[in-house]
Amino acid sequence: MADHDPDEARIADSFASVDAPTWDRLAGSSDPFLSHAFFAALEDSESIGNRSGWTSLPLIVNQGGKAVGAAPAFLKSHSQGEYVFDQGWADAWQRAGGDYYPKLQIAVPFTPVVGRRLLGDKPELVLAAAEAVVRQNELSSGHVTFLTAEEAAAAEARGWLVRHGVQFHWHSAGEGDFEGFLDRCSSRKRKTIRKERAAAREGLTFRHLRGREIGAAEMDAMWLFYQDTGSRKWGRPYLTRAFFELAVERLGDDLLLFLAERDGAPIAGALNWVGADTLYGRYWGCREDVPFLHFELCYYQAIEWAAANGLKTVQAGAQGEHKLARGYEPVLTYSAHFIPNPSFHAAVADFLRQEREAVAFELEALRAELPFRKEG
Repeated sequence: MADHDPDEARIADSFASVDAPTWDRLAGSSDPFLSHAFFAALEDSESIGNRSGWTSLPLIVNQGGKAVGAAPAFLKSHSQGEYVFDQGWADAWQRAGGDYYPKLQIAVPFTPVVGRRLLGDKPELVLAAAEAVVRQNELSSGHVTFLTAEEAAAAEARGWLVRHGVQFHWHSAGEGDFEGFLDRCSSRKRKTIRKERAAAREGLTFRHLRGREIGAAEMDAMWLFYQDTGSRKWGRPYLTRAFFELAVERLGDDLLLFLAERDGAPIAGALNWVGADTLYGRYWGCREDVPFLHFELCYYQAIEWAAANGLKTVQAGAQGEHKLARGYEPVLTYSAHFIPNPSFHAAVADFLRQEREAVAFELEALRAELPFRKEG
């Protein structure tokens, strides 16, 4: 068998049935969303599985009797919780008489963060296995979302279609505190940020809690904040209450909670995940409308904590051009799409060519709006 073909590729019926040390060896330890414990917590809390539309199909690739690749794969019956929107493709394919769902989705559920998706050191084998799953089960398509640029290039080399998007990330320039970040900003932007922080913090106290420091009362408050935001943004929250309990229990110092309190009572919170060099802002909510408090908890305190703890990047979630003025730079994101039907492939390819041109134009325009001083 050629060295670019797997000896064996298998689909497990759950993450619980996958050997945790093997998975974590392939995933590495830098990204908390790739850990076996994270996926198992999603399953055990019934945030995925059941009737959620996310059926776990973790993909394991063996070569020479050893696991050399893996992917967090799912059978999806809808396109919710992905943050790369393909509902228009689904409508077009179904109008043409096809069944778009179920589809194969390689992703971290409900989590629009950039990171590895083709685990191990042989991404081409994982891609080949995913293609085989799509073809053998006569699925409409396979998708990998928020993968790295290197993984996107590997997918494109195999004929997958690559889609571009834009997110906003803060990148350290070596500053060790928030003042160092402000020194990089223009005088006008620096004054604006200081005014926003002062307005947001008036009359409030703030706490940062990590891992087991997050008690039941604090997580109860964060759950209520999450429910409120989730109900307004998605119709219903994706994660169950049990997930939040399991996250504290199993994920430990991967979790970091920022709380804003008035007279000792929490009024807003932001739940983050801590990686080896990146802070990931994930969930926010409040029960009191305070001007600029969202920016303070989700953006400014994230920069402050990351700088103080030597992290290089803050990923603050999907969308949000308002992040630009707060020092978060526009970056390209990637997704890859395997569509075996030739005519459907051609139609999507044409759409993506036009979309990429628009995204490139948007990216350059956004970069001109950053708050940093212009050198020279």
